[in-house]
Amino acid sequence: MAAQTWPGDWLRGPLTLAVMRILDDGPTYGYAIATRLEESGFGTIKGGTLYPLLGRLEVAGHVVTRWEQGESGPGRKYFELTPEGRLDLTEKAALWREFARHTAAFIGGTCS
Repeated sequence: MAAQTWPGDWLRGPLTLAVMRILDDGPTYGYAIATRLEESGFGTIKGGTLYPLLGRLEVAGHVVTRWEQGESGPGRKYFELTPEGRLDLTEKAALWREFARHTAAFIGGTCS
């Protein structure tokens, strides 16, 4: 996808779900999450945004972490979605799809 800079307030809503969606594919580390977000069209997500979000997911019980030794460098902190996190993702993704449909229709002038 082409690089796009979205307004920060537009990203606040879907970013948590996007990160959880990436983690639904399996455990990974922060840099890989940021890269996947960028490749998926979310733009560059800086560590100052991503890591606090991951911390909030951990505090909520939606993510667990572990450290793994790097192959040729420092260790990496891996993030993994918990069963509770998967359930939350499923429920909120359904709500988000409905909200996005409503918003697009409203802004497009097709609903009142």
